[in-house]
Amino acid sequence: MIRIAAVGDIHLGPGSAGTLRPAFDTLGDCADVLLLAGDLTRHGTCEEARVVAAEVAGLPVPVVAVLGNHDYQSDQPDLVTRELAEEGVHVLEGDGVTLDIRGVTVGIAGTKGFGGGFAGRSAAEFGEPEMKAFIRYTRACADGLGRTLSELRTRGSGLRVALTHFSPVPDTLAGEPLEIYPFLGSYLLAEAIDGAGADLAVHGHAHLGTEHGMTGGGVRVRNVAMPVIDRAFAVYHLAPPPG
Repeated sequence: MIRIAAVGDIHLGPGSAGTLRPAFDTLGDCADVLLLAGDLTRHGTCEEARVVAAEVAGLPVPVVAVLGNHDYQSDQPDLVTRELAEEGVHVLEGDGVTLDIRGVTVGIAGTKGFGGGFAGRSAAEFGEPEMKAFIRYTRACADGLGRTLSELRTRGSGLRVALTHFSPVPDTLAGEPLEIYPFLGSYLLAEAIDGAGADLAVHGHAHLGTEHGMTGGGVRVRNVAMPVIDRAFAVYHLAPPPG
């Protein structure tokens, strides 16, 4: 089995340096890769990003991340990405990475994603320029995710994982106020995942949500926001494809 460790919404800052490292140091015993599902910092500053980078530096497993809305707060996501990348973290946005894990090619496609809502109660690319821009951005994120998942399949990835911050389904938002569902995710992400195919979808963002969900096409979805899983990381097992 391929073991996928994942957590999001860790919201680290200078005062929390070292809090997750003891748990992360155990990853070599229980996981093959660590996925970080965004909101890694509190306000998206370089200082906070350096704390995150130190927390995952030199871990015994590869680390793959997407950023979240908090990581954009200071308008310097490129600098946050650079701090993480300098410690070997694969930070994805509309692209992917392939890992060879015990002879199995595991492809991870990532995007922050964005809001817009879900079937029957979603925003549309109609009306004011601001609303059009909102949904176009969501669609661009979803299109990038779907394109990358398809490319990973073409390149021979035996297993594929979709990593986002915003949710692709309403299932994992259960517990959040209904009024804010449109700001927690978009059905366009699920359409991209189902259209291209994946073995697992992982997201964060919804602190009051629920861990388990599923896309309409049957892809397992897991909300790994730390307040939801209530531990340093959750581990999910994927069966290698028949060989």
